[in-house]
Amino acid sequence: MLDESAQKVVNDGDNDEIRAILREICDLTGMGFAAVARVTDRRWIAAQVLDKIEFGLNPGDELELKTTICDEIRQSGVAVIVDQISIDEDWRTHPTPMLYGFESYASIPIFLTGGQFYGTLCAIDPGARTLNTAALVAKLHDFAARVAVILSRRPGD
Repeated sequence: MLDESAQKVVNDGDNDEIRAILREICDLTGMGFAAVARVTDRRWIAAQVLDKIEFGLNPGDELELKTTICDEIRQSGVAVIVDQISIDEDWRTHPTPMLYGFESYASIPIFLTGGQFYGTLCAIDPGARTLNTAALVAKLHDFAARVAVILSRRPGD
């Protein structure tokens, strides 16, 4: 059973437009997992998930915050996009990819229309993917902006 905060996050992500965006990300990048996550200074909660690689997360599931790169993104407000972790000088020894077993990673911060950080739009895959092209990076930022608009329309915020 989810606590009140996790249930609210699941309700946030229960949106056909968000599900469509996650499908578009997987189709465009070739990655097998995409999610919208609510990231606070204490918690990482999946709002919506598309999991084609059996990563094992569903809406409402949590990861320990300090085991996520999303926590770093929350602190910096800057996207992280890595084509191939194992050969990237900055990321190959990072504990998160080793813990979760992914080789490619993309995570874009989601800022609501009032400027408040909500969380991240992220994608992972156990295989290397070509993500760091100007066109694809721009598209991922566009997807995060679309999610932000959807989340900003939520009642009660």
